Amino acid sequence: MAAVGRNVTRFDVGERVHAATMPVPRGGSYAEYAVVEAEFVARVPDRLPTGQAGAMPWDALTALSGLDLLGLRPDETLMVFGASGGIGHMAVQLARHSGIRVLAVASGDDGVALARRLGADDAVDGRRDDVLAAAFEFAPGGLDAALVTVGGEVAERSLRAIRKSGRIAWPNGVLPAPVTSPGATLSHYDGDRSRTATDRLNAIIEASPFEVHLAQTFPLERAGDAHRALNDHYVGKLALRVG
Repeated sequence: MAAVGRNVTRFDVGERVHAATMPVPRGGSYAEYAVVEAEFVARVPDRLPTGQAGAMPWDALTALSGLDLLGLRPDETLMVFGASGGIGHMAVQLARHSGIRVLAVASGDDGVALARRLGADDAVDGRRDDVLAAAFEFAPGGLDAALVTVGGEVAERSLRAIRKSGRIAWPNGVLPAPVTSPGATLSHYDGDRSRTATDRLNAIIEASPFEVHLAQTFPLERAGDAHRALNDHYVGKLALRVG
């Protein structure tokens, strides 16, 4: 933190902080410095490296809000679809922290390996494996819930494994949007960026292992390369480094 406003008392200059907010009303930006409201700022947990913290808040809070919406109890079953992506690989860890049994649907051998390493009870490759069969093997009576972070035909077909009394959380902005309605209740939602949500996230990270997997980090002057890399296969997050 480079500076604080005169009415800000919770933070001091020099502290490591993270924030999930849009500094520019029309969208995000790339800059060495950004001004954000103190309400959306939190200290970086001691155990989390600064580089990981910078890539964490938006996706982690979206994952946490989705799990809150699903309201699963320990030992209930959850399919995380897109489990090797930004939101998904954090959702796997947050779910395991709550004792939820996780079936991870990831992308590629590296994605499956990442999901397993981060605590998924089982993991399958959504591009290669029969996800529906794997889901019913994982939960013969049907899964209790799903958190969908990647849309498309395979995702929709996989949702047939959710019990009719189950729940599906689908963050706004995850595309393509579902074409057909699944049997279970589907809810679209936005991530909670409030101070309460951020404090809860920090408490979880302080209490249990948590990793923001950075596939690649680019210096700010290579932002164009970072954008092009979004079209390649990778797991976790891409990040920009400033300064």
